[in-house]
Amino acid sequence: MRSLLADFSAALGLLTRLPTGWLPQHNSAAGFARSIWAYPLVGLGIGAAGGAVMAAGLWLGLPPLVAALWSLAATLLLTGGFHEDGLADTADGFGGGRDRARKLEIMRDSRIGSYGVLALVLALGLRAAALAALPTQPATLLAATAA
Repeated sequence: MRSLLADFSAALGLLTRLPTGWLPQHNSAAGFARSIWAYPLVGLGIGAAGGAVMAAGLWLGLPPLVAALWSLAATLLLTGGFHEDGLADTADGFGGGRDRARKLEIMRDSRIGSYGVLALVLALGLRAAALAALPTQPATLLAATAA
């Protein structure tokens, strides 16, 4: 049981900003590699949290797009924008470099460029529009799609 909790803790610590120090921890790279089975569970929790925020917003009478934006904000806070950071780095590298070495250098740079900003605006805008178009059970749908 302790090993399963350590696996879950490793996945939770990697994929979210939630504190995991109170859970059992792995002490080796092999332990972290073994935790991959828990990634869908963490995704399920993130999706459920985003769905709950959206459902609460809709219940409070917010327009669907506003509720969707709050839902996105909640999931971005939970994850620290993990995937969005990678998207921005990739877009900057692919858009800004002429050769492989320059592309990799741009991707390693912590600053964001215009291609990264454009990719984030488009990706988040499309996600918000898609969430706003969901039928009446956003929590269930978000939890299912995030896993």
